[in-house]
Amino acid sequence: MTARIATAGLALLCLATSPAFAQEGDPSDPTPARSAQGDLAVTIYQDGAALVQDVRRIDIPAGRTRIEFPDVSAQIRPATLSFNADGTAIVEQNFDFDLLTPQKLMEKAIGETVTLIRTNPATGAETREQAEVLSTAGGVVLRIGDRIEVLRDDGLPVRVVFDEVPPNLRARPTLSVTLDSNRSGLRPASLRYLTPGLGWTADYVALFDDTTGTVDMQGWVTLTNTTGTTFHDADTLLVAGNTDRGNGGGYNGRGYPPAPPPPGTGMVRPGTQTADRERLADFYLYPLDAPTTIANAQTKQVSFLDTQGVPAERTYSIETSDFVSDDDFRPAASAVSFSSSREGGLGDALPAGTVRFYQRDRQGNPQYIGENTIGHTPMGSTLSLVTGDAFDVFMKAEVENREQISTDEWRSTARYRVTVNGEQTRVIEVEEDDDLYRTTMRYTFTNAKPEPVTVNLYQTGLDDGAYARDYRVTAEDVPGEQINWDRRLYRVTVPANGERVVRVTYETRY
Repeated sequence: MTARIATAGLALLCLATSPAFAQEGDPSDPTPARSAQGDLAVTIYQDGAALVQDVRRIDIPAGRTRIEFPDVSAQIRPATLSFNADGTAIVEQNFDFDLLTPQKLMEKAIGETVTLIRTNPATGAETREQAEVLSTAGGVVLRIGDRIEVLRDDGLPVRVVFDEVPPNLRARPTLSVTLDSNRSGLRPASLRYLTPGLGWTADYVALFDDTTGTVDMQGWVTLTNTTGTTFHDADTLLVAGNTDRGNGGGYNGRGYPPAPPPPGTGMVRPGTQTADRERLADFYLYPLDAPTTIANAQTKQVSFLDTQGVPAERTYSIETSDFVSDDDFRPAASAVSFSSSREGGLGDALPAGTVRFYQRDRQGNPQYIGENTIGHTPMGSTLSLVTGDAFDVFMKAEVENREQISTDEWRSTARYRVTVNGEQTRVIEVEEDDDLYRTTMRYTFTNAKPEPVTVNLYQTGLDDGAYARDYRVTAEDVPGEQINWDRRLYRVTVPANGERVVRVTYETRY
């Protein structure tokens, strides 16, 4: 990283304890708290972690001194801190995250004396009393003279005055570092640490045109910040990919934003094209065009993909398992299929996220039609994302006929070769009793649409290795495509406002 040293205005204090402020900013700035951060670079990962690099220009005295760095992440992982300043060595570090609040003030005052100021609602006159704080568990218990009172939280005009702020309470999360410096002087000091609470997801907005068979897609990066700290004017780099930090993948601690969605079922086949993006190891990098402020408790969106007229089509599919009858007709799944390839596709790698689909109605207004999630998707992939159930397209699978057949039609013996120490010693033939069945399945498709549709029917459970151990197709009305040993695909065209019956006969060994 090339550090951009802040030049706005320096608040430097060369005392035994020095707060490390990079800039104070404009006093007329209406922002209540001006940042002490310097030149920031933030690298954000999709699994809820971030690498923060903060370069501040500070005055470090010679010898041993303690310097405070306010405005670090409130969820900093202190064990990941790396500090670097020319001519210095780090001796000790402490992270103070006990922040100054009315509740914390009262808790720290247990056993101490505070001043109560009561205001008479009728006259406005104020009276003062000294009170000892006894407890704050479930409310504030006070000893005032020889009586015990509970400080009520009912809006009555009572104020509590404290003599001072406890030294271990901070207005902002503060990192203190004890240094040993071989010289004094102004110099850049670099902090680098990991923190949870910063994350990003990809969100895609897809406008599908059924008439032209195209889709327009916008990709948005959605940043979230729950660290308790605002990062001002940070050079921001987003990393797409899954990291593992030795705990099974991803942080599990409090304060992390949600993990990215699990990979959807939409990637039919992963691509083999390299995207025109910067890569680091097994990750893709997405730098934001300009420095940005990532405010605490904020969601920010930045565009990273905008493509028009990508070829796409509506597809219908349904799956039936084993050779059993459906109780009733079932709707086919409706999906939008497209490619992320360079030629005829989106032309980019797609970070994991949610794709939301819209389609224009007769008035030309985009209407939401469904959504699905995708995993990290290489460029060149084929995708088919289910958006919901079809309203007009149904299928029912039924066993039309089933009969047991003779083993002579298959086999009656099994032959085994016996090998000892790598040498074949003998061949054994044994009689095996197999249960063989011939099953005719009837698939009935209905289509209430005014145009014909093609439904992809997946028959599964053909050879699961447990019950059904072997099979063959002896007759089929529609040519099938073998996807794998257990799964066969039939592409069935169903006429407009009509139905179609398809029969397939299987012989199976159990």
